[in-house]
Amino acid sequence: MSATPAIQPPHIRSIGLLGFGAFGRLIAAHLYPYFALIACDPALTEAGQPNDHVQFGTIAELGRCDLVIAAVPVGALSSALKELRPHLRPGGIVVDVGSVKVRPIEVMKAELPSFVDIVGTHPLFGPQSAKGGIAGRNIALCPVRGRSALRIAAFLRHVLKLKVHIVSPDEHDRQAAIVQGVTHLVAKVLVRMEPLPTRLTTASFDHLMRATDMVRHDSASVFLAIERDNPYAAEVRAQFFSLAEAARAELEHDPEKLAPAFGKDHAHTKS
Repeated sequence: MSATPAIQPPHIRSIGLLGFGAFGRLIAAHLYPYFALIACDPALTEAGQPNDHVQFGTIAELGRCDLVIAAVPVGALSSALKELRPHLRPGGIVVDVGSVKVRPIEVMKAELPSFVDIVGTHPLFGPQSAKGGIAGRNIALCPVRGRSALRIAAFLRHVLKLKVHIVSPDEHDRQAAIVQGVTHLVAKVLVRMEPLPTRLTTASFDHLMRATDMVRHDSASVFLAIERDNPYAAEVRAQFFSLAEAARAELEHDPEKLAPAFGKDHAHTKS
């Protein structure tokens, strides 16, 4: 099985996966029909193949690939790129998949040689939310250096059927601070409140728990990247906690203040 030549980036035949954790394996599952894949991950201590579709290789072999995807925690990106840099070839492409974009792109620009293209990406899905497939899922793409971004975007749209959003790193992080920052905060609180009801539930509660389940198994490094490495996350957290505290104060001191917001006739809502 191969991609249509007119759609597949013409100069990309091999892809190196720098990091082969849960997200690296998800990437491989969707790219192996189109490219030769090599993975390198210090956590893979046993020699041999990571799986049937991916060859285990050295950092030097990764650097010779047409495109390298850095699927490592944001905090480990700088050291990983330092190790990769001596092995990169002119004309190569380096892509990251971090949950934040401003900081990782600054790191890539600082650590990578001028003769490689740089593209920042953030697939807005993960192993849990992508269990039913990735077609129709969102991915943010930030062109940084070189001309590869548009060809990569075309492949993502037409072959993988993703919804590609070309944005600046700053715009991405501003929106992600709310979209991911608040979601992960709420999910972390709900997980710590378990066990939670499973029988007498409402549709809205069920949706909330499904959202929680999509992120409950994310690594600690993902949570820290979302909450600490996004330059706008602290402001969003402060607003969230301030509004939550205000709601508690209203309930404890003057419940009538809530009437305009929630309505006096909705005490027994079933939503």
